[in-house]
Amino acid sequence: MNINTMYFSPTDTTKRVVSQIAKKISENLDSKIEINNIDFTLPIARKEPVAFIDKDLVIIGVPVYAGRVPNVLLKHLDLIRGNGALAIAVVVYGNRNYDDALIELKDILELGGFKVIAGGAFIGEHSFSDILAKNRPDEKDMTIISDFANQISKKLANQDQAVAITVGGNKPYRKYYIPRNNNDEPVDIRKVTPKTDGNCIDCKLCVKVCPMGSVDNDDVSKLNGICIKCGACVKKCPVGAKYYDDEDYLRHKHELEVEYISRREPELFI
Repeated sequence: MNINTMYFSPTDTTKRVVSQIAKKISENLDSKIEINNIDFTLPIARKEPVAFIDKDLVIIGVPVYAGRVPNVLLKHLDLIRGNGALAIAVVVYGNRNYDDALIELKDILELGGFKVIAGGAFIGEHSFSDILAKNRPDEKDMTIISDFANQISKKLANQDQAVAITVGGNKPYRKYYIPRNNNDEPVDIRKVTPKTDGNCIDCKLCVKVCPMGSVDNDDVSKLNGICIKCGACVKKCPVGAKYYDDEDYLRHKHELEVEYISRREPELFI
């Protein structure tokens, strides 16, 4: 069996979850199995189709945006061909809710020719915040992730791959989660973009990590494309020069940090 990871992970949280699952399965089945990693976070990695064979196991992970699979990834995910490969569907969310993201990812994979043998919804530090689900996945999460991988390994060893799984979620899928203002009116923060302050040292790291390729190389305070609020430029800036100042965005961020502070735990489906 060939073990593969695929992930979209601007702030590396999804990468950590997917990589741990692959590592433990590899150790359980045969420590000599090499893991093939496919990181499709950056635009250049989403230009070409990807195909697998029936001897492949693929752990595919995406973050949850507004309760769903990020719509900017749908075109690329539709180009991935399973050809009978086994898949583990993984979504990572910032402690609010994963809503219908996992069932949506499972459906996408099955339509692409994968046999989905397991799925999981895990918690990572919220892309908007350095408070909400801070430093997650943490040690407790990693233990749960390892146990999840151990259970999958047993399923593989017992040739139980044909056993169908069900995951949390609704059909038809719920609409994308929309924040609301003080008057309980929906607000649209899709066009909100990060600002750059005087601390910027023009290191260009934000250009390199933007998953949409939107940060202007000549003037990093400008965007030439959309911002998906992934948090990569803000959280990875070495001098903290990137920030958001939009009123609706900041209100929503505060609301999330207050209302969803109670720790949620991963949900596993095997």
